Amino acid sequence: MNKEGLRKLTYGVYIINTINSGCIVNTLTQVTSDRVIVAINKENYTNQMIKKHKKFNATVLTQNTDMKVIQTFGFTSSKDTDKYENFNTEIDNSGIKYIKDHMASLIECEIENEIDLDTHTIFIAKVINTKNLSDEEVMTYDYYHKVKNGVTPPKAPTYEKSKIGYRCPICGYVYEGDTLPDDYICPICGAPASIFEKIE
Repeated sequence: MNKEGLRKLTYGVYIINTINSGCIVNTLTQVTSDRVIVAINKENYTNQMIKKHKKFNATVLTQNTDMKVIQTFGFTSSKDTDKYENFNTEIDNSGIKYIKDHMASLIECEIENEIDLDTHTIFIAKVINTKNLSDEEVMTYDYYHKVKNGVTPPKAPTYEKSKIGYRCPICGYVYEGDTLPDDYICPICGAPASIFEKIE
């Protein structure tokens, strides 16, 4: 199937936070005045924690969000990492942490239903509170790729394996191309080209 048309859809970039876990997504969507849906990979620890606690909040990233936030919440697991320890955080009304700096808004939600999509779960949630956090320009997924030079994490719904390239063994970033420049530096974690692994 040709997937070129899907790449024209627009997305935001968000952190989905729940008890003891959080991850980056581009799949949060408002569907009614007080309902949202979000798709999360079943292998993602945040998926398990949302199912357990039945609540989450979402923060909307701005264009000023540090790439360290995306590296931490997109390329590591909350199962063995405290993703929040190096960032300025606050607690929402449900007791869930969120990063405050360079976030446009906070959306607090309670799970009402879920749909099994084989590799992912779609969570249907009621919005119970929102809060404006800043007036900075929000980050779109297109901006993340074109301006921030970001990549799609392997567990993201829109991830596709590259046919030829080099993978950073530290954060999972994939450089697409036949040849990796000797002086190349990973845009996510700063690792040198010498440790990249060739993939085909």
